Amino acid sequence: MTTTQRVLGRSGIAVSPLGFGCWAIGGPWQDTEGLPLGWGAVDDEESVRAVRRALELGVTFFDTADCYGTGHSEEVLGRALKGRREEVVLASKWGNVFDPATGTMARDPDVSPGYVRRALTASLRRLGTDHLDLYQFHIGHAPPEVGEELREVCEELVAEGLIRAYGWSTDFPDRAKVFAAGEHCASVQLNCNVLEDAPELLALCEAEGLAAINRGPLAMGVLTGKYDSVPGGGASLSPGDIRAEPPAWLRYFRDGRLEPVWRAKFEAVRDVLTSAGRTPAQGALAWLWARSPAAVPIPGIRTVAQAEQNAAAMEFGPLTAEQLMDIERLLGRR
Repeated sequence: MTTTQRVLGRSGIAVSPLGFGCWAIGGPWQDTEGLPLGWGAVDDEESVRAVRRALELGVTFFDTADCYGTGHSEEVLGRALKGRREEVVLASKWGNVFDPATGTMARDPDVSPGYVRRALTASLRRLGTDHLDLYQFHIGHAPPEVGEELREVCEELVAEGLIRAYGWSTDFPDRAKVFAAGEHCASVQLNCNVLEDAPELLALCEAEGLAAINRGPLAMGVLTGKYDSVPGGGASLSPGDIRAEPPAWLRYFRDGRLEPVWRAKFEAVRDVLTSAGRTPAQGALAWLWARSPAAVPIPGIRTVAQAEQNAAAMEFGPLTAEQLMDIERLLGRR
């Protein structure tokens, strides 16, 4: 069953069921300690080709952030979509502070109301557009009272025509509820994949009429099967890849290797994910579409081959209810 279209929650903005995550196309960047925050070196021309190929294959939703590559992701995406703005739904994020000259993200974000407009102005310039379809607060742990102030700023930006809708990228339901109280809130961006379900946030999205934009739908590459062939779960990770020197929140990899517990979980569900001739990644996307009608996964893409493989998942459509139950049983979740 082909998956054809979804909407960004109560905004009614139609999007492809699959989005294009633009973190990787930002190229290398780092924190103040010099640790990588990107996915390694990229070929900008290949990134442009990947974006255009995805669009040819029916992907209309593109999600980036101002800090990805300290602005470079937005610039590359804007170049790739030049002249095709009306065909796509553009989403970006704000909150992190960075220096493009050094490719470094500051330790502390800026969650002030005044920063929202400055950040948006810069993103619009880099993307080459006069408005964003979706603008998302990127600081998931910010206090709820901060969210209340920022929600009102976002409503002003909607009224001015600079954005069509807004959302919060957070894994905390209490934060998501704060933004959900706003008339033009359309989404929550949350970590969710077949190995790490997010039942409370998905239920909140469904109840509030919000899209559940799924970052990490392939578990940072675990669900591609790419990292299971090297003895010991090792992986070939390039310099500048965040997974090679992962921060504490990135649990899938440690010391540049896939953690055995995640490898075991993946192996437990591999056969279900690869049903009907799917690749593991296509099966992981199919799980999300079956898991919730609100789900819009945004796998990271940086090559034409990845764009083609991920877009092909739409032709297979979602897993069946029986397959969902099989996965729950195999992972010991029911």
